[in-house]
Amino acid sequence: MASVTRSVFGNLPDGAGTVEKFQLQSDLLRVEIISLGCIITALEVKDRDGKFSDVVLGFSELEGYLKKHPYFGAVVGRVANRIAKGTFAIDGKEYKLAINKEPNSLHGGLKGFDKVLWTPQVLPNGIQFSRISPDGEEGYPGELKVWVTYTLDGGQLTVNYKAQTSSTTPVNMTNHSFFNLAGQGSPNIYDHEICIDAEAYLPVDDTLIPTGKVESVQGTAFDLRKPMVLGKHFEKFQISGFDHNFCLKDSQEKHFCARVRHPPTGRTLEVYTTQPGVQLYTANFLDGTLKGKGGAVYPKHSGFCLETQNWPDAVNKPHFPRVLLQPGEEYNHTTWFSFSVA
Repeated sequence: MASVTRSVFGNLPDGAGTVEKFQLQSDLLRVEIISLGCIITALEVKDRDGKFSDVVLGFSELEGYLKKHPYFGAVVGRVANRIAKGTFAIDGKEYKLAINKEPNSLHGGLKGFDKVLWTPQVLPNGIQFSRISPDGEEGYPGELKVWVTYTLDGGQLTVNYKAQTSSTTPVNMTNHSFFNLAGQGSPNIYDHEICIDAEAYLPVDDTLIPTGKVESVQGTAFDLRKPMVLGKHFEKFQISGFDHNFCLKDSQEKHFCARVRHPPTGRTLEVYTTQPGVQLYTANFLDGTLKGKGGAVYPKHSGFCLETQNWPDAVNKPHFPRVLLQPGEEYNHTTWFSFSVA
């Protein structure tokens, strides 16, 4: 069984509300999540010697999350990833979004789901956050009711996302945790071994928008179907990292997505999801300027993200999996993060 404890994490400026922290604990995992952005601020996992280490990047204090940061641990939405040129059309009507990552819109806009206070409800083995995203918020149509639920069972953290809308709108939510299985503050992830169960990936243009092609991974740097050690893989293919969508099974059923293993500690993360894609991001834009927990510095390649999601820019690519949610439908996706020692 998991236990849940509740405390105050900090107060937002100008009396905008209190941010609470919820600690979920089992014999194998300790997870801390705050009500600002549903952010996972800490995730402690045992190694093969039984020693706990925090394996997610982030900050000890609320102040770090109120400044500009790369979405550490946050739920992003209404639409995760990039929308080309910040525009899309529904039924012939064009919508314009803020351009917050030139020349595109990224992760829900200037004040996306990661930067708002959610309403918490404690569950026996987890925490459910909810909010209403007003019609027109960040340029998106329709009032959207949203629920994000974290539950803990042994070594498995489950994240469920639900949404209902009053008007047709794109919805694509994910969690943007940066992991380092050696422990946060470790300088890089080059000794991590990764595999992703994907036969295809999406090539991107120089602004990281998918070109629209769906390419086979065969014979490319994107073939991670067998475990690869990241550092050696970067060298072999002369690449500076990943920030790409891998195409998973297009099935609403739970399916295997990825496995990452850290041989020196034995820590292993397996990811399962109902989503059709996963964005593997190897922290290419981190540059050592952010000071994290325990005085840690986060340079390039000091963490990795496995953002389970729909394919990027699907709202502008009719042949990509459907991203529009209609009134009367429910958006309902789940991702499972399963930690073990091998």
